[in-house]
Amino acid sequence: MPSPRKFEAECLKLNRRGFIKLSTFGVLGIFSPFPCLAAVRDRLNPERSLSFYSIHTGESLKAVYWAQGDYLVEALAEIEHIFRDHRTGEKKPPDTRLLDLLYAVRLKLGTTRPFNIISGYRSPKTNAFLLKLGRGVAPNSLHMYGKAVDIRVPGFQLTSIRQVAMRLRAGGVGYYPRPDFVHVDVGPVRVW
Repeated sequence: MPSPRKFEAECLKLNRRGFIKLSTFGVLGIFSPFPCLAAVRDRLNPERSLSFYSIHTGESLKAVYWAQGDYLVEALAEIEHIFRDHRTGEKKPPDTRLLDLLYAVRLKLGTTRPFNIISGYRSPKTNAFLLKLGRGVAPNSLHMYGKAVDIRVPGFQLTSIRQVAMRLRAGGVGYYPRPDFVHVDVGPVRVW
């Protein structure tokens, strides 16, 4: 078996055979963790962007957070800011897998509309406060680790967002029709 780098390079040769491979596996490569298919995915999608609107602060952000095979530090800092705990102002960098999950949801929904953030990062202090109020938060919530976000997307039913997130099987998906949001995280795959 060739090294992953050599294997990746072979997959991307754009001779006749390489073109057929690229065409045949292009669709499969969109969400694949395998080196060859990931290389195809990166060629087909040279940038990844997300849009957000924080319902608590009124702030908006549209950012290309990944380009040329790498995450962009400035964009990640801007996303960290809009994901911050709106009660305390505390920040934690969001897990890049969470951003990639949101990007996959955006692609599957076929939209560029902003994700409305109901809750991004949640400080331990805020989590304890909400737990005390009986708001149904987990004592060790993934929000405290930058691995979860509660969202809605204007123009889309919560059930559609939920279905898309569940099909991706990239983590937990919680459905909250009354407070009007879907929870997504990059923890173990589970649904509630």
